Amino acid sequence: MATAPNRASKPNAAKETLYAWEGKDKLGKVVRGETRAAGETIVNASLRRQGIIVTKIKKKSYSTGKKITDKDITLFTRQLSTMMKAGVPLLQSFDIVGKGHANPAVAKLLMDIRGDVETGTSLNQAFRKYPLYFDALFCNLVGAGEQAGILEDLLNRLAIYKEKTLAIKGKIKSALTYPIVILCVAFIVTSVIMIWVVPAFAEVFKSFGAALPAPTLFVMALSDFFVKYWYLIFGGTFGSVYFFFQAWQRNIQMQRFMDRILLQAPVFGSVIRKATIARWTRTLATMFSAGVPLVEALDSVGGASGNAVYLDATIKIQTEVTTGTSLTVAMQNANVFPPMVTQMVAIGEESGALDAMLGKVADFYEAEVDDAVAALSSMMEPIIMVVLGVLIGGLVVSLYLPIFKLGSVV
Repeated sequence: MATAPNRASKPNAAKETLYAWEGKDKLGKVVRGETRAAGETIVNASLRRQGIIVTKIKKKSYSTGKKITDKDITLFTRQLSTMMKAGVPLLQSFDIVGKGHANPAVAKLLMDIRGDVETGTSLNQAFRKYPLYFDALFCNLVGAGEQAGILEDLLNRLAIYKEKTLAIKGKIKSALTYPIVILCVAFIVTSVIMIWVVPAFAEVFKSFGAALPAPTLFVMALSDFFVKYWYLIFGGTFGSVYFFFQAWQRNIQMQRFMDRILLQAPVFGSVIRKATIARWTRTLATMFSAGVPLVEALDSVGGASGNAVYLDATIKIQTEVTTGTSLTVAMQNANVFPPMVTQMVAIGEESGALDAMLGKVADFYEAEVDDAVAALSSMMEPIIMVVLGVLIGGLVVSLYLPIFKLGSVV
């Protein structure tokens, strides 16, 4: 297995930094390069031993780069797994991936982890220093792979798990994004009509000298409100949306409330529930197949499901399993899993192939999510067209009713 040597880490080891240097070799030729070291003095000493006279040296700072996303971590996991399976040493694998990455923030993260591993820190402990990017599940599986000597296989399972999880999240986001974008565009178009178009028609209607139809009067009154309080409407709408999402992200009670609401939503609830079950079973299958004990595996499963309802259910399941209850009975008592899931788990427990059965459940629900998202997209298009037609068409008809009435009188 290609891995880093297991050296005892020095308690006061200085953190290495990347330095860019310039100097002259023994022939007087100008040479340049980059070196990782704990300080400029060490760089100077190292280069002098190579016969290079240093003329310039400075610490190289990484550009900030873009935010590190789940996609970046998933790609890194796949690349690291591939290179280690090909026999590339661990440190060299980090060099290849880090230096070849387009995002400087990812490159810096990987070089920092590489520096920790080079000083003797185990790979999973190096990952644990960055919990924002590597969760407990990731670190636990890497640790299990290091202990069992199957790091390459565990990294491959991790890459598959993260790729499937990322694909499900992407499908859910695409299903939710389309109607939200359409509604935002409809709001903007309606606002433009109310603020600029309707007042122009109102000036024309003043010269009619006749009573206007009720729909037209309603639209004109609504337009006057938009013109007079546009800053409150836009500020209140965008402010409310911003503070709502901030509260959703930061407030635990708000998260629990919204997770329950999403699971019960009439159109999207079924898709979200299927995606959550797929992530739950995929996570448990990955952990269990890696040799992690069931009770310990459940520690990571609830959070990985991405839903507070299933997190609470997982805590309850873990408590019951700890006291000797079978996983099947504990899942049935949680009342959040369909009968098909618990039946498959029961078969897995009886046959001793629980990880394989959980994997089959995950495959089934991932396929269900694909089909549900496709059906949802097909269903949303005509609904959105009807909503937009009624909204925009109703405004246009309301504005033209007085003109039709005037034409009939003439």
